[in-house]
Amino acid sequence: MDYLQRIAVTPDVRFGKPCVRGTRITVGEVLGYLAAGGTETELLNDFPQLVHEDVLACFGFAAERERRLLALPAA
Repeated sequence: MDYLQRIAVTPDVRFGKPCVRGTRITVGEVLGYLAAGGTETELLNDFPQLVHEDVLACFGFAAERERRLLALPAA
């Protein structure tokens, strides 16, 4: 999946935080919801504008960000 088709970083939306495209729901909010013990089904019920592919895109975005952080040389 190309998560960039579903995640947008727009400076004037949520202070430039990465959001699910077409919403103001941030990647961090999605991941935080799930990390706090919420299930994907609960998430999708609470945020009906999201679909399964949006959740996968949030995981993909976070994984890519993590890979980039690990690729930076230590200071």
